[in-house]
Amino acid sequence: MEAIITLDHIGLTFTRDGQQTEVLHDLNLAVPTRHFVAVLGPSGVGKSTLLRVIAGLLKPNAGQVSVNTRNERRGLPVAMVFQDPRLLPWRRVAGNVGFGLEHGQVSAAVRREKAEAALNLVGLAGFSGRFPHELSGGQRQRVSLARALAVDPDILLMDEPFAALDAITRESLQDELARIHVATRKTIVFVTHSIDEALHLADEVVVLTGKPGRLAATISVGVPKPRQRDTAELVALSARIRAELVTPPA
Repeated sequence: MEAIITLDHIGLTFTRDGQQTEVLHDLNLAVPTRHFVAVLGPSGVGKSTLLRVIAGLLKPNAGQVSVNTRNERRGLPVAMVFQDPRLLPWRRVAGNVGFGLEHGQVSAAVRREKAEAALNLVGLAGFSGRFPHELSGGQRQRVSLARALAVDPDILLMDEPFAALDAITRESLQDELARIHVATRKTIVFVTHSIDEALHLADEVVVLTGKPGRLAATISVGVPKPRQRDTAELVALSARIRAELVTPPA
C-alpha cells in the first residue's frame, strides 16, 4: 500500500542558550494511507515532536519528510487534536467546530453544514448551540475532534487526546474514535504512552525509546476490528511491546 507519510532518516536537534539537545535520531517511518498508526513511548522520548515534524511545524536538521496528499494546491491537509481541547470559550460549539473553515472560500451556510455533519459524526448532534463551559471534559474533546474532521483532512494527528480524561470516558472515546476511523478512513497518527490504548486502536504500533528518541520497533497489530480488550492476542502483543520499551536502544 502506498505511504502517505514517509520519514527518511529524520534527525532533530534543539539549540538553547548555546546548548544542543538531540531529540530525534535517524528515524525512518512509512505510514500507509488510511492506516491508524499509534506512536508509543515514555515521556520525553520525542513523540509530540515527531507529530510536529509530520505537520510541518518543525523542520528537521537531517533527513526528509514527504507527505503525499490528494491535492497539493490545498497545501498540507493535516489537522491536529491535542490533549487540551483548546476551544474558544466565547464561541458556541458550532462556531468552534467551523473555525478552521473561516480562512478559506467557504460560505457561512457551508460552514454550518460541515460543522453539523462533524458534530453528528462524533456523537454530538444537537449540541451546536452550547458553550464549552456547558460540556463535560469528554464532550469538549469530541468538539475538538469534530473541529479537526470538519476541514476534511487527509491526515489526522492526535497528541495524547484522551490522557486527561477519566478511565471510563477514555475507553468510550477510544471506541468512538475506532468507529470514526472505520467510517472516514482517514490516516491517523496517534501519540500515546498507553500500551492498551495503542493496541485497542491501531493497525500498527511504532515504539520509540531512548534520548534522543529512536525507532525501537514497528509492530503490526493484525487483530480484526472492532476489538475486545485483553484478548490473548493483545496480551501477547502487549508483552512484546513492553520488552521493546525496556531494551536499551542500539
